[in-house]
Amino acid sequence: MPIESVPHAPQVSPLAYESRLDARALAQVDLVVVHCTELPDLATAREYGERVIYVESGTGNSGHYYVDRDGACHRFIAPDRIAHHVRGYNPRSIGIELVNSGRWPHWLDSRHQEMDEAYPDAQIEALIGLLNALRAELPSLRHIAGHEDLDTAMVPASDDATLLVPRKRDPGPRFPWQRVLRAVPLQRLS
Repeated sequence: MPIESVPHAPQVSPLAYESRLDARALAQVDLVVVHCTELPDLATAREYGERVIYVESGTGNSGHYYVDRDGACHRFIAPDRIAHHVRGYNPRSIGIELVNSGRWPHWLDSRHQEMDEAYPDAQIEALIGLLNALRAELPSLRHIAGHEDLDTAMVPASDDATLLVPRKRDPGPRFPWQRVLRAVPLQRLS
């Protein structure tokens, strides 16, 4: 099923620097990385994505697709561009961000490491539809992972540098891995 025909077809709204991201052959994409924004809403996630933090290239950090709590899907970066969303895996992966507060706004505070927000059914169903559409369009796509599976670095806590906390925890303990894996033809890479 083409992406345009999924129930929540992505609204295409490219980030201003999309054309400055390195191009790639879609045949090299074999992995989807599931993230959560760890921000309060889609508008704030968009604002973070628009920030240019790599001065030489004029680009920033962003996933390819964003799925809001109500299932609305947005494409910020085309799949044939290498987005900056996970260390060491960007050239081979597509990043999908689920709007979820995660640890926001105390990401690295040792006293605030819980990720309590559940993922709504509409959001998970939209994610499953998007994953199945991507798999149909990209025959090389075989694997799925969470950001936390691939970036396992521990960093000093912002409240106490003698304590270490995970740099990334998304999509976190509330993400329904079993439900998603039963519904998509992808194997978890961890």
